[in-house]
Amino acid sequence: MAAIILTYRLKEGVTPDHFENWVAKVDQPTMRGIARVKSFDTFRITGLLMGEGEPSIHYVEVFDVPDIGGFTGEDMAGATVQSVIGEFMGFADAPEIMLAEKL
Repeated sequence: MAAIILTYRLKEGVTPDHFENWVAKVDQPTMRGIARVKSFDTFRITGLLMGEGEPSIHYVEVFDVPDIGGFTGEDMAGATVQSVIGEFMGFADAPEIMLAEKL
């Protein structure tokens, strides 16, 4: 399994309700509709399991993308993904986007 993992905080002034509504109505349906995306889930971080204080991030997204080369080489450059990325960047503060392989 190849995965794309995003971690991020919301930008100042973006409410969780507004963002999560966009995720449910735009982000997830659009990205899940891409043939190379086997699955895509967004997780709200609710706290730390161990330790005190606040988590460093608000959300984590996990994509299962078996054809990562096709996705990054073709899908990401397409109008559909670029539109979603553009909207997403209006919500997310300094997202970290990582590639991962399942062990």
